Amino acid sequence: MRKIGLIGGISWASTELYYRHLNKGVQKRLGTACSAPILMESLNYCDLSRLSSPEQWAHAKEVMVETAKRLEGGGATALMIAANSMHKVADEVSAAISIPLIHIVDETGKAMKADRVKAAAVIGTHNVMTESWFRQRLVRHGLMLAPYDASRATAIDRIIYDELMQGKVSEASRREMRTFITDIAKQDIQAIILASTELVMLVDPDANILPIYDTTRIHVAAGIDWILGDAP
Repeated sequence: MRKIGLIGGISWASTELYYRHLNKGVQKRLGTACSAPILMESLNYCDLSRLSSPEQWAHAKEVMVETAKRLEGGGATALMIAANSMHKVADEVSAAISIPLIHIVDETGKAMKADRVKAAAVIGTHNVMTESWFRQRLVRHGLMLAPYDASRATAIDRIIYDELMQGKVSEASRREMRTFITDIAKQDIQAIILASTELVMLVDPDANILPIYDTTRIHVAAGIDWILGDAP
């Protein structure tokens, strides 16, 4: 098996999901005695939460690049970032290392293209839902994306940052997310992209009106393929 590098701590709840499902995926394919070879660095999220200014993002890029270099130096053969939002600086991180970076948006786009999905809506943190870096990368895979609702984006941000990233799951927020998904599904779309690694704590991707593409699940599957040598 190939050792994979995982940048975590953004948030710890997301990192736990990655660690658990990478190991479960390897066990499913190789047997319960096996586990995934993971080299992980968990960052201090105090320094990386709710980034908004160019200066804050420049600092985040420096932190991510240095972390990626340490993981490569420690023997990782590919890199994963356990957060959608931090992929905003993924290209800069990738350019600073010589091992592949498994990009969460590209893996999601490839999966949807394979399923011939043409139109979708994105649900995630405010910057993922509203900023061009995420949306344009999906568009490159042949997707058309529905417009986002600003007030809905703010409400989802609150749920993610104030609850899920702290490991809190409330029934009120579960109901709110169910309402959001029902409303979004009324648009002219074929699928919904669950573009926050924590939202799976509230939303069951397998039990909704429209197909839901969980970026975390897709990303983890790509990581498992890499570990087991099924990815080039």
